[in-house]
Amino acid sequence: MKSKLLDAIGISTAVLCLIHCIVFPLLLVVPLGISHNPYIDLGFLIIGTIVVFRITKQVKNTWLNVLFWGSIGLIAVSILADFIFEIHIPLIYLGAAGLITAHLINFKHHKH
Repeated sequence: MKSKLLDAIGISTAVLCLIHCIVFPLLLVVPLGISHNPYIDLGFLIIGTIVVFRITKQVKNTWLNVLFWGSIGLIAVSILADFIFEIHIPLIYLGAAGLITAHLINFKHHKH
């Protein structure tokens, strides 16, 4: 039951992250005086990493663990590039989509 709750939190966080990553650049086009804050992305990464760490302790499928951690890695590389080089790499979209997929697969394979 605990893993199902973690999957629900993970799915919600990954979807919010993906929405943030897609909608926020559109808001930058409109002259509202807002700018990108990479610390918001870092917050999503920290929450996602904690959830993935707790879930992967229970997951036996190696390929699912690879999908979880690979997705976290893609997001981390994108955020790190943003902090160091101030560029936005689209790997964050793949990472968020990978996390959503991994959580949905894990949620689907729970025994009810």
